[in-house]
Amino acid sequence: MVDTEHRTKKLMNAPEAIISELIEGMVSAHPDMLRVEGSMGRAVVAVDGPRDGKVGIVIGGGSGHEPAFSGYVGRGLADAAAVGNVFASPSPEQIKEAALAVDGGAGVMFLYGNYMGDVLNFDMAAEECASLGIDVRSVQVIDDVASAPREKAAERRGIAGDFFVFKIAGAAADMGRRLDDVEAAARKANAATLSMGVALSACSMPQTLRPNFEIGDDEMEIGMGIHGEPGMRRDKVDTADSVTDQLMAPILDEMPLEAGSEVAVLVNGLGSTSLMELYLLHRRVAQILGGKDIRIHHSWVGEYCTSLEMAGASVTLLKLDEDLKALLDHPCRTPALTVGQAPAPVPGARRSARSYEAARKVVQIDRGSLKTGGPISPDRFRAMMHAAGAAIARERDRLSELDGVIGDGDHGVTMDIGWTAVRKELDAAAADDTISQTCTRMAKAFLDAVGASSGPLYASAFNTAGKAVDDRLNLDAQATAAFVEGMLAGILGRGGAAPGDKTMIDAWKPAAEAARQAADGGADALGVLQAATAGAQAGAEATRDMESRRGRSKKLGPRSVGHIDPGAASTHVVLNAMTKALGNVR
Repeated sequence: MVDTEHRTKKLMNAPEAIISELIEGMVSAHPDMLRVEGSMGRAVVAVDGPRDGKVGIVIGGGSGHEPAFSGYVGRGLADAAAVGNVFASPSPEQIKEAALAVDGGAGVMFLYGNYMGDVLNFDMAAEECASLGIDVRSVQVIDDVASAPREKAAERRGIAGDFFVFKIAGAAADMGRRLDDVEAAARKANAATLSMGVALSACSMPQTLRPNFEIGDDEMEIGMGIHGEPGMRRDKVDTADSVTDQLMAPILDEMPLEAGSEVAVLVNGLGSTSLMELYLLHRRVAQILGGKDIRIHHSWVGEYCTSLEMAGASVTLLKLDEDLKALLDHPCRTPALTVGQAPAPVPGARRSARSYEAARKVVQIDRGSLKTGGPISPDRFRAMMHAAGAAIARERDRLSELDGVIGDGDHGVTMDIGWTAVRKELDAAAADDTISQTCTRMAKAFLDAVGASSGPLYASAFNTAGKAVDDRLNLDAQATAAFVEGMLAGILGRGGAAPGDKTMIDAWKPAAEAARQAADGGADALGVLQAATAGAQAGAEATRDMESRRGRSKKLGPRSVGHIDPGAASTHVVLNAMTKALGNVR
């Protein structure tokens, strides 16, 4: 189990302000390279990057990996980074603002690690950009050898290999290549990049100050991901040479390198590993490659993609051909990486203000046409949602502890961020909003506040549930069941998980089935919610015996058995709070 007593120390102010203050600090340190654009303050843009006629490069992901991602924003590399919360994807709106900032009329490339939350949020942003007339292409980095076998390489997660893929794509765009060619270069680099990491200690979230997983003082985890995801095996700490051999073996087993091949090397620290140790690893990497007559074209040693204060390192190889080598050597200047001399200004370069004319329909609701039977009025519904948010806040640490066992330890924190935004939006909502309008507000508030996978999933759930009851002013028993069913349908439609995958679906599905059965059996609205809550509780408990088949915990395999899924647990928290809130006012 995760040690819930030990607390870590961080130099920070309020945890909820840490991302905005991080961005403010980066921009104030590098005003010649970075600025912030957009209303949400999460699009970090290159001062001299975006320009008319150039493919825009947007990178992004969760914070806590500094200098990734904003550290790679600058001329010759990324034009903008969308900055998410700690270990959580930026939201679609934040990504869209970054895309709007870099759109030069030649299309935009999205580049990010292959994690469910990032995929969901960047995909939603791409859909919104397409509605504005922007041609967006996406490449998910998949360099981590430990996270899936060769035959399932497309399922691999992105770790420090982001560094090479971003560099290649940024150079191709800066050289004026067309969108198709920039995408092709990024995909070639992605296919030619492999990484392997080792972790020696845990990291801790700023909101909890608790280690997000447990590892013994004399242990190391080979293949661990940059959020604390499990690796291939856990062993006793070994010598630098032995560890390097273990990291290099699966890379060399898969990468087709013959004598005379050229590679680029990245030896990356995860947050609190000394340069002394990293150079010991590089020494052994150079020995191994030299013994095979493989030439190192260039090496980088240092912290390029970290995991807060985690101790450990990763090794990344990029197999080069002449084009990739030229792109790798192309000049760039960013806070975290400078290659060659500062890129020369582009003659005649300009950045024009662009107009985006997306059709926006204003939906008018005739309240007089809505059905009024049922005890759950719009006011009462908002009170129930407030109660759900308050319950999540109380259960935040417990939910994060559940996630720390099989995930990255941030589920409770992420849910609390989303529901806090929902509660603020409810307080600011118009008094005459219908339940469906309230659902729309909640969806946008949750999505804007939370990148992570739960952002798009809960936003889709709220929107679908709201549509299921948009013919009603008040909810009766049948409509209450339809609302719960709508929550399930929205999550299924967006996320792609299935029952038995050990996700929140395994709580929402029995909740929806129990709600429908209760409604059809003559229960009132409270009885429907009580049935849904009992179904969610039983479903969450049932995930204890399941092996995870989705998300980051999938990599645990049999090690995920015996632990409740945190998403299923939070489902029960939400429904239980709604039920109690309705029962208290009857």
